[in-house]
Amino acid sequence: MSTAAETLPPARRDIGVAALVFTLALVTILAAWGFQFVGGYVPCKLCLAERVPYYIGVPIALVALVAAWRRAPGWVVRSALALIAAVFLYGAYLGIYHAGVEWSWWAGPADCGAGGGLSDLNAGNLLGSLENIRIVPCDAASWRFPATGWGLSFAGWNAVISLVIAGIAGWGALSRR
Repeated sequence: MSTAAETLPPARRDIGVAALVFTLALVTILAAWGFQFVGGYVPCKLCLAERVPYYIGVPIALVALVAAWRRAPGWVVRSALALIAAVFLYGAYLGIYHAGVEWSWWAGPADCGAGGGLSDLNAGNLLGSLENIRIVPCDAASWRFPATGWGLSFAGWNAVISLVIAGIAGWGALSRR
């Protein structure tokens, strides 16, 4: 028994997979920036590291989407999707690692403190600048959803979303033509 996605022509399936991966990844990084710049949640060092797969994966997903749209050879789209899957598997690893640090399952990096606030130091008013620095530790979840119980933090949700993106991209890369 075949699914609807398997009965689509390969070019349309490739466009759909690439568009879905691109959209999920872009919306996720935009949401992270929104929480930071609008919501006031200052990212820690590990939070910033978790964004790197998005900075790599979103442009590759755009390349895969354009390649599929322009009917590039299947191996081009499949290779891009395989690369995206690998990048987001690494992103999932980072999210799981960070969530484990937050739950005190293992220790985080010794230098995990301010997520960029130190670059804002003003040499002319060093003491005043130091008073405005907000240190964000990696081992404290700044937000959980749902707010009670075993709610996932930003790191936990990143792990879930990264696994979903990796799964979709991997399926697209390995699906039969």
